[in-house]
Amino acid sequence: MKQSIYENSRDVFLDTVDAKDYIHFEKLSAIYDSLRNSIEKPLKMVLLYGKPGTGKSMFLSKLHESLESSQKVCLYKTPILDESEFFKTLAQDLYDMRYEGELNFTQFIKVVENRELGETAIPLILLDEAQLYTTPMMEKIRLLSDTRKVKFVIALHKTEKEDIIAKEHFQTRIWESIKLENASAAELKIYIQKKLMKVNCIDTASMFTQKSIDLIHKLTDGNYRDVNKIVYTLFDIYLYYANNNPSKINQNEISTKYIEMAAIHTGLIDA
Repeated sequence: MKQSIYENSRDVFLDTVDAKDYIHFEKLSAIYDSLRNSIEKPLKMVLLYGKPGTGKSMFLSKLHESLESSQKVCLYKTPILDESEFFKTLAQDLYDMRYEGELNFTQFIKVVENRELGETAIPLILLDEAQLYTTPMMEKIRLLSDTRKVKFVIALHKTEKEDIIAKEHFQTRIWESIKLENASAAELKIYIQKKLMKVNCIDTASMFTQKSIDLIHKLTDGNYRDVNKIVYTLFDIYLYYANNNPSKINQNEISTKYIEMAAIHTGLIDA
């Protein structure tokens, strides 16, 4: 097997968020369809939550890509923590309005309330890492959603910050709460093999036996971020041996020893 296939296989698992890398399988597709259906419902917000590494950012990126040709949709991958900058950014992105000085919440909500939507779909704001926003800021986002002139999809980690979302006055404005979870072993196999096959690395995809998948799942608990790290490092090890000692490589199946080496390197196993 040529060494380049190990390099190509490795780079598929770079820890980046690109909608083109979205992998379709039954559970994820059902969750994504639920998310799409929820944003078409009137008036209320959508909460997308789960532990780090369960795919929230990927879902938002996929949603942004699929909707941007049909309606105004803005994705903020990194929270804008300064309130004036947050509202100035929304004003520019939603309404093409530029402000040189400060723009406070009272001023911005008047702008929103005075907008006539007509036949235009309600603008959609996708907020990633929303657990980093302050409680007062989340309350202002709630008030913005009450105008019925802008809708929010809020993605946040499963932390104590959910208490803010769970308050009765806020929960009544959420149309649906969608929870993302780690992959099962069966889903993990589909995830790894489909990512490889998307870049025509069919030979390396076939190297993953159920035994190797089960070990990776045990080490990562099916967390997509940890899976990406361990499989990236795994193929980096294969690339090293392909360059320096190719006789050490079994091209028929993934080596348990190399998986454990990758786990040690990424901190999933204590050396």
